[in-house]
Amino acid sequence: MGTIKLKSNIKNDKYTNYVYESFDIQNREETKVEVSFNLSEAKTFDWNIGVIYGSSGSGKTTILKRMGELSKSYFNHEKPLISNFDWLEPKDATLLLTSMGLSSVPTWLRPFHLLSNGEQYRAELAYKVGKAKNNEVILVDEYTSVVDRDVAKAMSFALQKYIRKTNKRIILASCHYDIMEWLMPDWTCSPQKNEGSLERGQWLRQGRPQIQLQVSRVESDTWDLFKKHHYLTENVNKGAKFLLFEWNKKPVCIVAILNTPRKGIPNGMAISRIVVLPDFQGLGLGSRICNFIGGIFVAEGKKMYIKTVNPALGEYFNKVDNWRGTSMNGKKRTMKGADVKKYRNRVTRASYCHEYIGEGISGYEELLKSIKEMREKKSLKLF
Repeated sequence: MGTIKLKSNIKNDKYTNYVYESFDIQNREETKVEVSFNLSEAKTFDWNIGVIYGSSGSGKTTILKRMGELSKSYFNHEKPLISNFDWLEPKDATLLLTSMGLSSVPTWLRPFHLLSNGEQYRAELAYKVGKAKNNEVILVDEYTSVVDRDVAKAMSFALQKYIRKTNKRIILASCHYDIMEWLMPDWTCSPQKNEGSLERGQWLRQGRPQIQLQVSRVESDTWDLFKKHHYLTENVNKGAKFLLFEWNKKPVCIVAILNTPRKGIPNGMAISRIVVLPDFQGLGLGSRICNFIGGIFVAEGKKMYIKTVNPALGEYFNKVDNWRGTSMNGKKRTMKGADVKKYRNRVTRASYCHEYIGEGISGYEELLKSIKEMREKKSLKLF
């Protein structure tokens, strides 16, 4: 076990004398702080994530500083966010940001100071983690102290997935206990508990927690809350069916579904837009919501299709059994005449094109009726 002793001489004046007169202070010459910790066991096993937790003033930062230099991030506010990751190739930079739950393409093009608190925090984590050298332990203080608690959970889940996938090591200091089941740390330590002894594995055994979303049919103007985060265009067909997904009464995702009848497929439908707000990216919500959408329409005798250029979503569809690639999957669409100018992006960009072939989901028929017939919300357990 180690003990960190911090001492400082008191420079007395009328303010300190007032304290002495008002309270029973014995030592008027020196102030002391002692922090106990014992992380020696961490050298005896392989680990990826450690958490030092405790209330404010308990000594978390003191322990962290004893372990090395705290990780820092540096952003040029004149550059787009993604351009600050210039030690990586562009593709690798996008993969790093996406893996940390920052997968909003418009966000990548904004300077750091124009991001939300949650986006800035994810960007800082991505920078610190991406800059870490092999075998370097990443040290992060005040983890999730400045973000909404649901955002903190989403961020923690995305972070732990990336850290384990890349086999990096990180130690986080936090005064919040609600992130533990999302981080699933390999070990924890609190200077306020068991003299700062290391505790192992209890969170890993619990597995990741469930998320329960509320889904409801909404008016087309709800799109305004999400449109700036869509990677192609803010435009949307107002004749679409719009489904809003919320978590703890916070908007999380919107989906726009269009009727797309075609030759031989009179009952065709398509997911025209799906946007998960940046604060809740990294949880895998987009893919699961698409499965839900496909299921409720298939249960009504419809065929559900989706076309996307999002690599994370598209590669997910390529791998799973409940989505099947169409004849246009991975191919560039060729056009002629006026359509070439109107849809010029589609000419050069290959898309992921899939049809949902999974099982139907019953019990959500009211979501498919007209907006006037919309009923009260229902809950959906994603995982």
